[in-house]
Amino acid sequence: MLNYIWSFMIIFAVLFSGFKGGMGEVTTSALNGAEEAVTLCIKMCGVVSMWMGIMRIAEKAKLIDLWTLKMTPILNFLFPSVPKDHPARKYIATNLIANFLGLGWAATPPGLQAMVELQKLNKNKECATHAMCMFLIINISSVQLIPINTISYRVIYQSTNPTEIILPTIMATIISTLIPVLFAKFMYRKGEN
Repeated sequence: MLNYIWSFMIIFAVLFSGFKGGMGEVTTSALNGAEEAVTLCIKMCGVVSMWMGIMRIAEKAKLIDLWTLKMTPILNFLFPSVPKDHPARKYIATNLIANFLGLGWAATPPGLQAMVELQKLNKNKECATHAMCMFLIINISSVQLIPINTISYRVIYQSTNPTEIILPTIMATIISTLIPVLFAKFMYRKGEN
């Protein structure tokens, strides 16, 4: 559906600019935008590589295991049905740590693996479990404490204070995560009754 919406908007914009005599500006903007996108991707490749390397080093140094252990109270609250020694917990913790740091692309592989492991615990393979729904809610809510990607973009575009977004990001994360998690907990308890 989203493809149709984007296609409609692009076709409408091109046709509208054609009738208004602005095809030259549309072409110039499209080419400039494509050039800037490629340049940004190349610049961000270094940032992504560095943070992926740091996450890999943390994994090899067993820091992920240590952080998973430290996150046990949070994981117990959010995922009470997942056994304490189940591999899903490590993947969930890795995903959350990467998301806390604003490394969404680094959070995707452990997030997918967490869902695979959670599905192994699922008795009804046709319906998502509470743990699967909670994990999805947390990921959709954009849990971020330090938005490294955004700070990197701001540095690339020469912001005078690229880190000024940390406090608003933390506040937005608390609101966007806490409300859905509490709602999910409420609905889960309501469903048990």
